[in-house]
Amino acid sequence: MSFPVGRGGNHSLLFMEKESFIPIVVKWAQAHGFKEIQANMEGFETPKSYERAADNEKFTPDVTGVNMFNRHYLEVSMKTDQLRGSVSKWKLLSELAGMKGAKLYLMAPRGHVRFTREIITQYNIPAEVIKID
Repeated sequence: MSFPVGRGGNHSLLFMEKESFIPIVVKWAQAHGFKEIQANMEGFETPKSYERAADNEKFTPDVTGVNMFNRHYLEVSMKTDQLRGSVSKWKLLSELAGMKGAKLYLMAPRGHVRFTREIITQYNIPAEVIKID
């Protein structure tokens, strides 16, 4: 499914929508024993950004937290026409998590779970999909 996106237009709306789920992800992380939570939202330390060597593109995780001595990555997952960007970010975070004995959690709001599962299967991305409301 594809949606037309102009500069600013719908892309900004999607970003705002995605941003509105970050507090829910933080609450989930706290409820599941994550400590030292960093989140890409006001009131929290921003997670460390990672730069991909191939093209110098920067990726900042939505939320990170420490559980069982490892820093895990938690990403809000939503249907988007910016799929290439999401896949690239998820692959990078999944690789980083794997190197550190950690996990990538894809936090999918209602209506986005099947899409998220299909994408990680199609692109072979090791991640755990969690449904959030």
